[in-house]
Amino acid sequence: MSLRARLDALRNLPPFLRAVWAASPALTAVTLGLRLVRALLPVATLYVGKLIIDEAVRLAGSGIAFDDPMAAFARGQLDGLLALVAIELALAVTADLLGRVIAYGDTLLSELFTNATSVRLMEHAATLDLEDFENPDIQDRLDRARRQTMGRMSLMSQLFGQAQDAITVIAFAAGLVAYAPWLIVLLVVALVPAFVGEAHFNALGYSLGYAWTPERRQLEYVRQTGASVDTAKEVKLFGLHRFLIERYRTLADAFFLANRALARRRAMWGALFAALGTLGYYVAFAYIAWRTVRGDFSIGDLTFLAGSFLRLRQLLESLLVGFTQVAGQALYLDDLFSFFTIEPEIRSRPGAVPAPQPIQRGFVFENVGFRYPDTEGWALRHLDFQLRAGEVLALVGENGAGKTTLVKLLARLYDPDEGRILLDGRDLREYDLDDLRGQIGVIFQDFVRYHLTAAENIGVGRVDAMHDRNRVRSAAHRAAADAMVESLPEGYDQIVGRRFRQGVDLSGGQWQKLAIARAYMRDAQVMILDEPTAALDARAEFEVFQRFKALSAGRTAVLISHRFSSVRMADRILVLADGRLEASGTHEELLAQGGRYAELFELQAAGYR
Repeated sequence: MSLRARLDALRNLPPFLRAVWAASPALTAVTLGLRLVRALLPVATLYVGKLIIDEAVRLAGSGIAFDDPMAAFARGQLDGLLALVAIELALAVTADLLGRVIAYGDTLLSELFTNATSVRLMEHAATLDLEDFENPDIQDRLDRARRQTMGRMSLMSQLFGQAQDAITVIAFAAGLVAYAPWLIVLLVVALVPAFVGEAHFNALGYSLGYAWTPERRQLEYVRQTGASVDTAKEVKLFGLHRFLIERYRTLADAFFLANRALARRRAMWGALFAALGTLGYYVAFAYIAWRTVRGDFSIGDLTFLAGSFLRLRQLLESLLVGFTQVAGQALYLDDLFSFFTIEPEIRSRPGAVPAPQPIQRGFVFENVGFRYPDTEGWALRHLDFQLRAGEVLALVGENGAGKTTLVKLLARLYDPDEGRILLDGRDLREYDLDDLRGQIGVIFQDFVRYHLTAAENIGVGRVDAMHDRNRVRSAAHRAAADAMVESLPEGYDQIVGRRFRQGVDLSGGQWQKLAIARAYMRDAQVMILDEPTAALDARAEFEVFQRFKALSAGRTAVLISHRFSSVRMADRILVLADGRLEASGTHEELLAQGGRYAELFELQAAGYR
C-alpha cells in the first residue's frame, strides 16, 4: 500500500465526521466542548505543581520554623501553599470527572453512529440488483462494509482524542519554547522514525486484511456450516465434522502465519523506534538538569520542564502513532464508503409510470434473451410468448431449463440482455420499479425462513399491512396454513425456528405453507409460485393447488412445478428446454404432440404404477 494511497484514504474522514455529527449534533457538540476544556487541564495541573514546589522551596529557605503545622496554619504562613494544593486537587477531580463524562458521551455517540450506519447499509443494500448479491467481488465488499459498521466504533473516540491531545501539545510546546526552543526540535527528530514505521505497518496490516477477505468469508462459512442447526443432520450422518475442522484449521493456520510474520516485524522495529524516543527524552532531561544546576531554572522550573517534555513526548508519540492508526482506519472506512458508491442498474427511470391497475392485456415476451454475468452460455434465448391477463400459466422443464430465470425477468429482478418484456403494451422498464413489484407476489423454491412470529412470517408479504391480523388470518386460510398456525403454543404470536430459545421449529411442509400464505398476503395482481409444494405430501399439495386455482380466478398466475398432476390444471403450459421455448399448449394438447412434455409425463406416471 503506497503512501499516496494511505494519504488518499484520509478523504474518508470528512464524510465519516459528517455521519457522526448527523447521528447526534447536540451530543457531538457537547463532547467536543468538554474535550476542549480537558485538553488544557494537564498543562494547568503541571504548572500549578511547579508553583507548589517553588512555594515549598521558598518556605524552606525562609528560615521560618514549622515545628507546629497547626500554629503555622493559624499564622497564615501556609495559606499560599494550601491554596495551590487545593487548586491542583480541584483540577485533578475535574479532569477525572470530565474524562468519565466524555467516555460516557463517546459510548452513546458510537452506538448511535453504528445504528445509523447499519440502517444506511441495509437501505443501500436494498437498492442493489440481485446480480450484485450473486457477484463474489461485491459480496466481499459487502462483507467488509458490514464489518466496518462495528469495527470503526473506536475511530470516533480516537479522532476526538487526537484533537484533544493536539490542543494539549500546543499548550505544552508553548511552555517549552519559552524556556528552551531547541528541545522541540530534539523531540520531533526522536519521534519521526516511530511515526514512519507505524504508518508503514498499519498499511501492511490493512493490505493483509484486504487480500484475505475471500478466505475470511470461507472461514466464516466453514465455521457456520460446522455448527449450525441447518446442517447438523448431514454433518452428523456423513461424519463431516472432521473434514470441516481440517478445512477450517488449514485456512486459519495460513492466516495466523501471515499475521504472525507481520506482528513479529512490527514488534522488532517498534522496540527500536521506542528506544530512540527514550534516548531523546534523557538527553533533554540532562540539559534541563544542567541549566537548573547552573541557576538558570528553579526547582519548580525543573519539574515543570521535565514533566512537560515527558508529557509532550508521550503526547506527540501518541499523536503520531494515532495519526497512522487513523490513516489505517481511514483505509477501512474506504471499505464502507466505497460500498455506498455501488449503483444499481435496475431502477426506475425518470418519469416512470405506475403499474396498470387492473392489468388489461398481460405480458408479452419479444425475442427475450438473458445470460448471467461472467458466463458465456445463455440462460434464456429467443423467447416469444404471451401471458394473458387472468391466465394461469405453467412452466415445465428439466433442471436448468430456465424456468426460475424467466420468473426473475418477469418480476424485473433482472433485465433482458436481448429483446424486451411488455406489460399492457409498455416495456417493463418504463414502469416505476417499486410499484411494478408491488403488483407481483412471488414465492421461490428457496424461500426465506424468517425467525420471527408466525404472523410476521406471513405479514412480510405485505409489510405495510403486517399488523392487520384479519388480513394475516385470511392469507393463512387461503394457504391452508391456518390450522397449523393455530396449533402452535402461542398461535400467530409464536416465534418459529430454532434460532431463539422460545422458538418452535417447523417441518419443511409447514414452513412452505407459511411461505405460500406470504404470497396470498400480498394480494397481488400477478401470483408466481416457483415449486411451491416441493415439501408437501400429495394430499396437502392437491389441497393447495385446488385453492390456488379457485383463488387465482381473475388474476394472472405463473406456476412452476415438476409434478404434472399440478401443472395440468393450468390454462396453458410452456415447455422450456435449454433456455428456449420448445412447446406450448394445454395438458391434453401437449400429450397429443408426443414431445418432451409427453415423455416427462410418462416417466413420472410410470413411477406411480
